[in-house]
Amino acid sequence: MAAKKKTKAYAEVGVNIDLADRMKGGLKQSLKSASRPEVLGAVGGFGGLFDLSKSKYKEPVLVSSIDGVGTKLKIAFESGKHKSVGLDIVNHCIDDISVIGAEPLFFLDYLGLGKLEPKVFKQILAGISEACAGANCALIGGETAQLPDMYSKGEYDIAGVIVGIAEKKKMLSGSTIRPGDVVIGLPSSGLHTNGYTLARKVIFDKAKLTLKDKVPGTRQTIEKALMAPHTNYAPLLQPLLAKFNQGTSSKVRKGNGVFGIAHITGGGFTGNIPRILPEKVDVEIETSAWEPLPIFKLIGEKGGIDFDEMYEVFNMGIGMTLVVDGKQADEILEFCHANGCKAVKVGQAIKGTGKVQLKK
Repeated sequence: MAAKKKTKAYAEVGVNIDLADRMKGGLKQSLKSASRPEVLGAVGGFGGLFDLSKSKYKEPVLVSSIDGVGTKLKIAFESGKHKSVGLDIVNHCIDDISVIGAEPLFFLDYLGLGKLEPKVFKQILAGISEACAGANCALIGGETAQLPDMYSKGEYDIAGVIVGIAEKKKMLSGSTIRPGDVVIGLPSSGLHTNGYTLARKVIFDKAKLTLKDKVPGTRQTIEKALMAPHTNYAPLLQPLLAKFNQGTSSKVRKGNGVFGIAHITGGGFTGNIPRILPEKVDVEIETSAWEPLPIFKLIGEKGGIDFDEMYEVFNMGIGMTLVVDGKQADEILEFCHANGCKAVKVGQAIKGTGKVQLKK
């Protein structure tokens, strides 16, 4: 009779190192698409290596950002669908550095969980890999921590770090924005990764809806609406800036058509656009210029949330705003449309004190 294989003590208390090693060992092949020629070595080392010696930039500046997915994770836990989480963590980080005009170079992730579930792990990594490949961004490392005393069964948390590169003289700051400029909005796929604590409270507690219920007036389920991946705007913004910002510096308007970009994340319109506005310039947002996605109407109506707060918390269907030269606004819109983005004019810059004014 064969001897029964002894379970290791660490595995008995909830940390399975052997399983983690097997999972990580199978990553190399699946992560080939999420790489760049500048990457040295392979995923799994103590540090990720990236060679900048062949950079095309004359005065390269590294741009970094870190973020998480927040309570959108609760929807992933309940639905059992986790690929979107991987897409979200990468795309949110890439969008944060894209507003400066930075090109994403490499990404690292941190995954903390109670128990390593291969199916969940593979879905998350599939999302991360797909998002990195879609932005020509290398996944050069990460950390998976099994913490059974920290997380409830089936739960985890995730964070990501992005590093990009920008030409020093061409980095966008919004400093040249002036009255008369036009605000262009790029559509979002949904809530992206913000406002989920409020959204969940309204949808599930107040409205008593479930993930399988339909969003009123649509054929879309609540689950699909809430799990829509965060849009990656870099594939549009990089060629757009290359075409319309050919000036020698972002500190002057001559030769440039885009003067500032704001990622509409936590804080909505009123919290994010002012981050790029000069002290004596306001932005008027014409909220009638686009139709908010149905999921936002559901949250606002069922939650009894007033107009101003909705635009302070959610992106309302616009995930990124560009402040552009009014004379080039139509051409920039045409460029967006030709590249599959249904961008719209959503406002204008006026004299003010660095704030956003919402117009119904």
